[in-house]
Amino acid sequence: MKGLKIIAGLLLFAAAVSAQPVKWDSTYRPSIYAQKVANFKSYANNETDIIFLGNSITDYTDWNELLQLPEARNRGISGDITFGILERLNEVTEGKPAKIFILIGINDIARNIPDSVILDNYKRLIAGIKSSSPKTKIYFNSLLPVNKTFPDKAHFNKDEHIATVNEGLKKLCARENITFIDIHPRFLDAEKKLKETYTYDGLHLNAEGYRLWASILKPYVKK
Repeated sequence: MKGLKIIAGLLLFAAAVSAQPVKWDSTYRPSIYAQKVANFKSYANNETDIIFLGNSITDYTDWNELLQLPEARNRGISGDITFGILERLNEVTEGKPAKIFILIGINDIARNIPDSVILDNYKRLIAGIKSSSPKTKIYFNSLLPVNKTFPDKAHFNKDEHIATVNEGLKKLCARENITFIDIHPRFLDAEKKLKETYTYDGLHLNAEGYRLWASILKPYVKK
């Protein structure tokens, strides 16, 4: 009987622990955040600018070279989250750029920020751009898939969250009358993972991955 009581107590404790809400932090900023933002603020703005806004997946390529596009401006910060984008949005919109291409959210998911909060931040981001720079065309990329067969990352095993956020983003873009670019299915393998051909760690893109992304974006860049 005593053993059963111990087991029951352990089960109740485990249930109580699992019922606790997962903690998340909206104030997280990567260590390079302040320096990167300071750099961005020091650059000249132009109404012909085409901004690429996001985290490391945006940051880790040269958009001028990749797209052969002199107007391209990289505003990616490795490790950034949607709250970080909102905090630095004024720097992005102050020059009234022609276009903004956005890919953000996978780090939010990895940091346990709820899907509903991510989607609300997308809404705030769109509203902020429309308010500060009404003529800027907004293009939102869907989140990319990941591949958990690579060494473990906090971003793995979050496929349901990625799907939920992408579906919510698609509906939001339709309501807000902005362009949703669904890049997610183009990067999938037969097992619905990020295809190994396009990544070196299961999360970030390699050169082949960036070439594919560029080929998807080119029709929108040239409009």
